[in-house]
Amino acid sequence: MATRKSAAPNRSFKVSDQIQRDLAELIARELKDPRVGMVTLQSVEVTPDYAHAKVYFSLLVGDPQATQEALNQAAGFLRNGLFKRLHIHTVPTLHFIYDRTSERAADMNALIAKAVSSRGKEE
Repeated sequence: MATRKSAAPNRSFKVSDQIQRDLAELIARELKDPRVGMVTLQSVEVTPDYAHAKVYFSLLVGDPQATQEALNQAAGFLRNGLFKRLHIHTVPTLHFIYDRTSERAADMNALIAKAVSSRGKEE
């Protein structure tokens, strides 16, 4: 008996990618909240049933906490915009989360540079 290969994981990646692109455009063009500045959407994780999506973002400048609150308050507006753009049965509820990866990377680079410079002084 031949087993059918599931296309769900690939579809999930495609849906996540499309949500990320559409959200980036909606935030840049239609969201007028002054608390939301230069936001970069890093990734989107969608649950298997497409009921919820975690949207990870980073900031160029601004307060991450205030931006996260503003984005979560605008989640209904953004979800409605996605509903008009996406052609899927269930548009996920959006949950915005500040992504600290770039901050951590900068901290690690600073620590490495400090270790290298102190090692150079010892030799």
